[in-house]
Amino acid sequence: MDEKFFHVDEKSAQWAIPAPITHRPAVTSPRKKWGRRLALLLAFLCTVHFLSDVKHPRHNGHEGQDHGMLNALMRHAPKKGGVLRGKKAEQLFLSVPDTDSAIAASRVYAGKPHMAGSEGDFDTARYFLEHLQEELQIGHSSSNIPLYSAGSRESREATLSISSLDEPKAWIDVYYPILNSPLDRGLEILGDDGNPVWSAELEEVADETDPYAFKSANAVPTWHGISRGGQAEGKLIYAHYGRQKDFDALVEAGVDFSGKIVLTRYGGVFRGLKIKRAQELGAAAVLVYSDPRDDGTVTVENGYVPYPHGPARNPTSVQRGSVQFLSLYPGDPSTPGYPSYENSTRVEGGSKPTIPSLPISWANAEVLLQRLEDGHEGPTVRLVNNVDEKVTPIWNVMGVIPGHVKSEVVVIGAHRDAWVTGASDPSSGTVSLSEVIRGFGALLKEGWSPLRTILITSWDGEEFGLVGSTEWGEDFSEWIKDHVVAYVNMDTSASGSRLKAAGSPLLAHLLRETAEQIPHPTSEERSLWDARGDSGLLFGEHMNAEIAAMHEDELLAVDSIGVGPLGSGSDYTIFLQYHGVPSTDGGFTSTLHDPVYHYHSIFDSQYWQELYGDPGFSRHVAIAKHIGLQVLRLSGDIILPFNTTHYSIELESYLNNVVSIAATGSYDVDLSPLRGSLHALQSASLELDSAKTKAEHKLRKILKQLKKKHAICRKIRRKIHKACCKLKKIFGKHKCESKDKHEDVERERSHKRPSQRLLKAIQRVQAVNKRLIAFERSFISKDGIKDREWYKHLVVAPGKWSGYGATTFPGITEALTMDKNATAAAYEAGRLKVLIDDLVETIRL
Repeated sequence: MDEKFFHVDEKSAQWAIPAPITHRPAVTSPRKKWGRRLALLLAFLCTVHFLSDVKHPRHNGHEGQDHGMLNALMRHAPKKGGVLRGKKAEQLFLSVPDTDSAIAASRVYAGKPHMAGSEGDFDTARYFLEHLQEELQIGHSSSNIPLYSAGSRESREATLSISSLDEPKAWIDVYYPILNSPLDRGLEILGDDGNPVWSAELEEVADETDPYAFKSANAVPTWHGISRGGQAEGKLIYAHYGRQKDFDALVEAGVDFSGKIVLTRYGGVFRGLKIKRAQELGAAAVLVYSDPRDDGTVTVENGYVPYPHGPARNPTSVQRGSVQFLSLYPGDPSTPGYPSYENSTRVEGGSKPTIPSLPISWANAEVLLQRLEDGHEGPTVRLVNNVDEKVTPIWNVMGVIPGHVKSEVVVIGAHRDAWVTGASDPSSGTVSLSEVIRGFGALLKEGWSPLRTILITSWDGEEFGLVGSTEWGEDFSEWIKDHVVAYVNMDTSASGSRLKAAGSPLLAHLLRETAEQIPHPTSEERSLWDARGDSGLLFGEHMNAEIAAMHEDELLAVDSIGVGPLGSGSDYTIFLQYHGVPSTDGGFTSTLHDPVYHYHSIFDSQYWQELYGDPGFSRHVAIAKHIGLQVLRLSGDIILPFNTTHYSIELESYLNNVVSIAATGSYDVDLSPLRGSLHALQSASLELDSAKTKAEHKLRKILKQLKKKHAICRKIRRKIHKACCKLKKIFGKHKCESKDKHEDVERERSHKRPSQRLLKAIQRVQAVNKRLIAFERSFISKDGIKDREWYKHLVVAPGKWSGYGATTFPGITEALTMDKNATAAAYEAGRLKVLIDDLVETIRL
């Protein structure tokens, strides 16, 4: 022990020891008087100590989950008074996201091209890592980046130790998928003699009006990621949107696709499925173009000027993008179902096209369309698409905020890689996530820590086929199943005026409730949720009827809460469709009356974003608040905010859709047993709702009683502490411990020996949460969906021939609509019934 505590100089001693009193009263001596007082005080102290410890039996190693929640619930706040959680934490968080900060971040992320695997991509990974380190107060060295090769001991330990961390941590995982990049490309119309009569200018044309697009115009050539390299020559055939029904109609009309080059327009289905159907019919190659008819009313025909001098489509704009067959499986095509380490065994995956393709502009497509005869068949064309395919490093950035219940982890993520500069896709999502991190950083500085651990992720390689998230999710499959309770996804947060919200029905109420608590970004009297009805301000006389009907169908594809189901097309896929982790996704999307959003083009630039996409960046900030609030609730609520009853009711609506399909097709399939199981699930869910309410009410009641008791005890102990300090001062002992140190001891004592009532209440809450977590996971089948077994969720999946859009009850639906097989539909209904019956037993307390 330090000797200075025992040293008393002469000056302090004069003040510490009272001077002798020369005239004493004839009553009791001071020594006896102080002795009695000290004895009484010691007796009082012992009594209080006994009373404060009584009925608090020592607990011997209760479960880690219980202990974590106990620590969180019994922990008093740092030095400033009340505990920083719940509404107080939310209010502080919501005050942080800022438009100036968002604009500054966007100018960094969208300032230069950063395609997956490029030098610019690695620069954005480092920037995101530094942002995490700064805001989460993680010690770091600029010369020693925590960069871990996937599969290495360091990479494995980084993720597997998340559930045991006590301090924030951040690092970069490097995966090694096979990606491709463009070499030489070409498109020509050939004359009867086989010589070119027209050659396309494949690159986009920009001027200095948009300095970002002008600077990056030739940085990333126009091509399709994961496309087949090679050359093709053949007659041109126009196939509209390239949907399955478009191809089928042409086949019925007698069109032979063998050796032909197919021209389709973007839209309707995922681009890769256009190529898939064409190759199945024997086509030699595919061209995909952007059609102004899909731009709604914002067209030159309606008097709008093309970008960058107006809001209409730039006729040279080209939509790059992956043509992987996403509805078969996402991720690195060469490592299906397992991670892409540097030394991983590679296979020739079935999700890659076997024929070449090219994306082209409207300016080029218009030339080809003018040469069509009878609207479908055209001249002979030659297409060249040579690519460089190789193992390419990509960088996932990870950051952890440890919670008290370390076995439960909430993940929030956005992808970072772009086709060019990507001010909307993906930088708007990255910027919103960046503002969320700033909000969490502000909370941490005030002593906050979440109830559950939060994992923040910046995915790479999403544009090539959800590669970064999929490889990580396949790498840590068991850890995700054991620990991840929910995933909040962010892709494009701002590309137009309408809010789109999608997610698991389990989280539909959370999506809506949090959006209703956030102000509308441009209209003070409304909420963010009201932006679901916004539709832009640019109107005109002419609009394509088919595209208007397609958009109307999209608006109607929501549940009773207003939330749409999740198919695929973004990083939630590995979580929901492979692991059964409930997920959400959302952001502001472009409508038929908004300035044209040049998706995956050089014109998705910072200049366009500040001028047309989100002037002032209020939408970026609103989305940051929305996703951040979701994570705060998911990581902070005592009972997980999962609504199983809404989900179970939605399941019956999915069944009703299937029944309607069967009736329309006159299929004889008995779905009544499945309906009976759904009714049993609804009943069990109502019982779980009651258990949720009772468990939380009981716990809060006990906490309120303990809070009152602890307040009385603290008051008594403070008085005792004060009295002891006076005694020490009188007897010249060393000075008292500081008030802060004394209160730290009291905080530690307050939950060292919790009552059995409290422990049982916490265990009841944990039992309820365990059943809530099991709900979505119960729809996962190890055998997966027929013909695409990677997708394991039997309730929802990306449509086999849509790619992005969701198909509910996919096994039954596709057996009826594609296989035309009632027996197969009955078999799929039986598979689903088994899962639901098991779930009924799982959630019953």
